Amino acid sequence: MEKILVGCLLMLGHFLLLPPAGARERPHTRFSSRGRHVRTHPQTTLLESSCENKRADLVFIIDSSRSVNTHDYAKVKEFILDILQFLDIGPDVTRVGLLQYGSTVKNEFSLKTFKRKSEVERAVKRMRHLSTGTMTGLAIQYALNIAFSEVEGARPLQENVPRIIMIVTDGRPQDSVAEVAAKARDTGILIFAIGVGQVDLNTLKAIGSEPHKDHVFLVANFSQIESLTSVFQNKLCMVHMCSVLEHRCAHFCINTPGSYTCRCKQGYILNADQKTCRIQDLCATEDHGCEQLCVNIPGSYVCHCYSGYTLAEDGKRCAAVDYCASENHGCEHECVNAESSYLCQCHEGFVLNSDKKTCTKIDHCASSNHGCQHECVNAQKSAFCRCLKGFMLNPDGKTCRRINYCALNKPGCEHECVNTEEGHYCRCRRGYTLDPNGRTCSRVDHCAQQDHGCEQLCLNTEESFVCQCSEGFLINSDLKTCSRVDYCLLSDHGCEYSCVNTDRSFACQCPEGHVLRSDGKTCAKLDSCALGDHGCEHSCVSSEDSFMCQCFEGFILRNDGKTCRRKDVCQAVDHGCEHLCVNSGESYVCKCLEGFELTEDGKHCRRKDVCKSTHHGCEHICVNNGDFYACRCSEGFVLAEDGRHCKRCTEGPIDLVFVIDGSKSLGEDNFEIVKHFVTGIIDSLAISPKATRVGLLQYSTQVRTEFTLRDFSSAKDMKKAVAHMKYMGKGSMTGLALKHMVERSFTQVEGARPLSTRVPRVAIVFTDGRAQDDVSEWARKAKANGITVYAAGVGKAIEEELQEIASEPTDKHLFYAEDFSTMDEISEKLKQGICEALEDSDGRQDSPAGEPPKQVHQPTVQHRYLFEEDNHSRSTQKLFHSTKSSGSPLEENQDQCKCEDLIMFQKLASEEVRKLTQRLEEMTQRLEALENRLQYR
Repeated sequence: MEKILVGCLLMLGHFLLLPPAGARERPHTRFSSRGRHVRTHPQTTLLESSCENKRADLVFIIDSSRSVNTHDYAKVKEFILDILQFLDIGPDVTRVGLLQYGSTVKNEFSLKTFKRKSEVERAVKRMRHLSTGTMTGLAIQYALNIAFSEVEGARPLQENVPRIIMIVTDGRPQDSVAEVAAKARDTGILIFAIGVGQVDLNTLKAIGSEPHKDHVFLVANFSQIESLTSVFQNKLCMVHMCSVLEHRCAHFCINTPGSYTCRCKQGYILNADQKTCRIQDLCATEDHGCEQLCVNIPGSYVCHCYSGYTLAEDGKRCAAVDYCASENHGCEHECVNAESSYLCQCHEGFVLNSDKKTCTKIDHCASSNHGCQHECVNAQKSAFCRCLKGFMLNPDGKTCRRINYCALNKPGCEHECVNTEEGHYCRCRRGYTLDPNGRTCSRVDHCAQQDHGCEQLCLNTEESFVCQCSEGFLINSDLKTCSRVDYCLLSDHGCEYSCVNTDRSFACQCPEGHVLRSDGKTCAKLDSCALGDHGCEHSCVSSEDSFMCQCFEGFILRNDGKTCRRKDVCQAVDHGCEHLCVNSGESYVCKCLEGFELTEDGKHCRRKDVCKSTHHGCEHICVNNGDFYACRCSEGFVLAEDGRHCKRCTEGPIDLVFVIDGSKSLGEDNFEIVKHFVTGIIDSLAISPKATRVGLLQYSTQVRTEFTLRDFSSAKDMKKAVAHMKYMGKGSMTGLALKHMVERSFTQVEGARPLSTRVPRVAIVFTDGRAQDDVSEWARKAKANGITVYAAGVGKAIEEELQEIASEPTDKHLFYAEDFSTMDEISEKLKQGICEALEDSDGRQDSPAGEPPKQVHQPTVQHRYLFEEDNHSRSTQKLFHSTKSSGSPLEENQDQCKCEDLIMFQKLASEEVRKLTQRLEEMTQRLEALENRLQYR
């Protein structure tokens, strides 16, 4: 009857929400407010009123993967702004949070972050696109564990404030979503799933709440997502029955259109009343296999044994406890196990003494020590023992033990089984009562069984109950009723005027026209700012008899002493400066970076072209660098020692180690493609002991060195070794392979050249799937030891794992292909990447190599070739020597004392000092890396 009444109320609410016909026909419009464009929809006024005072905790989860382009991302932000228009946002009504996710989850703002709608809108407009993977399940898990926690601003479950997730996605998730989405729904969260484009509808249904027709939506593209705005206006403004009715659900209340349903926690099932819950009896419904006792626990069960037995390692069978083996029994003859203990036994013809340990020879029944525990019965030649009713004779034929009906019949008592003379019965522990089935037990609820009379709280004890009071109250002498704590009376409050009790303490108050001072005790008259019409634009600061105006941070007071203007005019206007904007009073001027000059429009900058004003002598390319120039080589070349001519990059020395994935997920056919991939890179290098040395590791569950850096001195022999390489085909221990590479492959024992030679150390790590061990530690150590690591992934390789392996920046050291058919693209990019790395090494091409036009000949700054010995120090010495030689011309007909020459010397000397400082920092880093390697050994 309650649900029928709720449905009628909901239908009436929908009828009231329907706009007039004319309003439905009006198109979407935009209007200007304070210079900003605000989106407005039909029905806005009516819907805003319908959402007024609606309490909800709403979290948006936005797909920010690389498949969402910039235009579509803007559409999603507009859609969110449209939804915000009709929500009544505030701490006591609707709270809003937002997550966006790619390969990771970014919390843009929490439920507690903003208190006004305008603040939420500004935060949405400032969002930036992540452009990574699609970990939808991870985002829902973050919302469940963190976003809806009370710490992040969610209201407690007992307040019945609806918890809502609105998730927008355009692709298939790269992780599992069904289980975590079900867990979120089970905790009472209502999930709306919006799919855009080629999204699997079954995936959306696995995410969204039921019924799916009300909570799962699919549109063709992001331009159509606005069509859902009016749908969500009605759904979000709908009355949430769990928050307005006394639902009496024991665990969770789940809102449904026009009604609600109750749901239980995991491991519990709903009772017939559809409100209360009970533990699911898995012992009765499943083949548990327990030998003696099965005990239910929430969501599962465990096996137990009777007293005198212990549970075996399989967790199912029971074995009798051997007390004789586990204790120092002290029996003179024999020790016999009994229930929960042991007893001593004598040999035939002996009787146990009163100490129950030692034995004495007997004369059967004629002797008082005949040995029978209960009765002795004489026979012709001997005697035999007999036990009383309810006991049975032990194997020793003398002693008796009580018959353990509990162990024999296995009655399944939940707490205790008690033996009697002729049978057994189940018994509950203190504070519990036996259920009608005679086996299970229920806790005695004394508070529910009788009229306890407690004014506030009733607390069960083992045998009765006690009354308790809520925080801020004390129990009265009748031990039933409560009185509020009078903190003002209990403490020396020190208030100048009046003291007022609060929930947990007290506060001082002042009379009208006064304000409480900072000590919280005394009062002062209201200041001038509060009483007068000060006219301050920003803030007013009171003095003793007057006031003065102050401006917010970033503003300064104008001469009128009232209004404010920005300090930073450049930030306040669209200055249009291409490089730098410089404040100048209440205006600004544009300036250019060093090496550039301002154009006639006073906004844009152009480079000072030194290359065109001097004979630079660069073989390939001349590049302007401020007041200087630098020579640069074309792709595939590096700068020679003279700083002007170029050599091929593959002619230089390098120690290169391949780390190849040989796991079973690769397959033999693809392993042949990988071998071809390795051969192609070897063909692009100049292989020789003085130029390029190459080693190769293959790994699966183990690591195998196919050949070291010292094994081959020619490309022909090396390619033959690659061709004969055997496929391992087991697991994928990438971390173990990186450890082997760091500790062994780049040692001098295996052919690596000493660090002092400055020969680059490069590793190419190839994988097609997720590692079965941790890669981060040894990837970090490899890079700390000066090894440049390229990560090449194919197929199911994990992007985050490749990023951990690859050197920085990852966009130059990480390569990925969808399948093995595009391996050649990775090969070409790797060749180019290695070449660029050698070009950008310590002897990088961009080092200043030129001089100002028409100047005296300066010593050329030498460039190192592929980490060869640095010539900077020699250049600096030549420079210092040539400028210090008194009276000696640097070049024929040139005078070094000219001011222009001295300025040029100062500039070049400063540049050389900077390079030497950089060189010193690099050497320090290498020494630290070497110390780390020695420490790990």
